[in-house]
Amino acid sequence: MRIGLITADPGHQLLADTTDLLTPRHEVVALDPGGHGAGAPDPVPPGELADVYLLKARTPRALALARSLERAGAPVVNSAAATARCQDRTAMAGLALSAGLPFARTRTLRSCAALAAEPLRRPVVVKSRHSRRHDLVARVDDAAQLRALSADWADEPVVVQDFVPNDGWDHKLWVIAGRVFAALRRSELAAGGRGPALPLAADALPRGWLEPVLRVGPVFSLDVYGVDLIDAGEGAPLIVDINAFPGIRGQAGAPGELAALALRVAERGRGRRPRPYPARAEILGESRPK
Repeated sequence: MRIGLITADPGHQLLADTTDLLTPRHEVVALDPGGHGAGAPDPVPPGELADVYLLKARTPRALALARSLERAGAPVVNSAAATARCQDRTAMAGLALSAGLPFARTRTLRSCAALAAEPLRRPVVVKSRHSRRHDLVARVDDAAQLRALSADWADEPVVVQDFVPNDGWDHKLWVIAGRVFAALRRSELAAGGRGPALPLAADALPRGWLEPVLRVGPVFSLDVYGVDLIDAGEGAPLIVDINAFPGIRGQAGAPGELAALALRVAERGRGRRPRPYPARAEILGESRPK
């Protein structure tokens, strides 16, 4: 099989470990979408198409490249459309809430300056509408804080969510083809900011938390994704963010699950009959199914 990586960083831990599992039995090639502009890089010649592409990038050029590969008939995980939905926090909230997921109530404003012109009646969380590196995510408790924020982000389109009192810990859940990985991390909105991720077994989550996390996949058409949850009180989960193809660093078993998913989708793309995810030994070429 030929597996393509759409990424500017093929050395990322998850991708590098996945590549190690797939090679040398399978060929892994990296496509760097380059830059942040809207135009797509040069198209891949049809004879050089991979059997599947893993989209570990979210820039406009990466999405444009993914769309061009999909039009050429190559499967992409996650699809360009599904990835784009997770980049627009307005679309994300609308889809999640319409599906009945416990997502934070969200409203959209054309700019941070427009928000600053409104009276602030309660603490809120202000985020850039369009998710990207170094975007705006801030807790605002009073009008003075809001004015200071607007001074730096006046023209930024934003979404606003009421701040929900919580214990200051984000539950980081990652899903690859239905398998859940988990960790705890201090919220970036908590005093002192983020710290290192702490181990958390998926079966140690509060009762009922896994169900909405697993529903995110079919609702958003995602195979690889992350969900950030907080405890909104009395053990009730509240989803505050959804990410397409997150890093999932340091999670034992994640590279094997990703490698197996890539091979399964590649086989399906070739018109072969799908079969269960291969075991790690099979991915390495140590055994073949009877």
